[in-house]
Amino acid sequence: MKVEKNAGGIEGLCVIEPAVHGNLRGYFMETYNQKDMEEAGLTMNFVQDNQSSSGKAVLRGLHYQKKYPQGKLIRVIRGTVFDVAVDIRTESATYGKWYGIVLSEENKKQFYIPEGFGHGFLVLSEQADFCYKCTDFYHPDDERGIAWDDPTIHIAWPELDVPYRMSEKDKQWGRLGE
Repeated sequence: MKVEKNAGGIEGLCVIEPAVHGNLRGYFMETYNQKDMEEAGLTMNFVQDNQSSSGKAVLRGLHYQKKYPQGKLIRVIRGTVFDVAVDIRTESATYGKWYGIVLSEENKKQFYIPEGFGHGFLVLSEQADFCYKCTDFYHPDDERGIAWDDPTIHIAWPELDVPYRMSEKDKQWGRLGE
């Protein structure tokens, strides 16, 4: 396993590349090994696993929880997404900065986003299945969000040949700090 800490120059973000063992039959990889993570300095405790499936141009986010923040270990098991984390830690030197990474079934990269970040993703392939582990349980009444196109953050979302598709809730989020 290879870990890139402080991805994009933002403290806490990690890109993880698991060791993939392939042959004519296919491949094998460990998607999570607590011992290896601890040796890499990642000592989070996961309490919930989630999975979603979305079609091309679906944009989910940017979500966070205020009272019960969640760290997330993210991977894509089918398709390709552009995954984004926004630093919302007001005391952070990188407050309001974002980092984006392409996660896919081909590159098998994982993205760890600690507590204190907004998170969203855009599906680039026809379909994508997205899995993530969380460090706290989901509390629906605590969910918050930031506008995907907030001009103060200015995320460089990939252009697609079709319009983005979002939930009504995600279309209504305000700007960072509101």
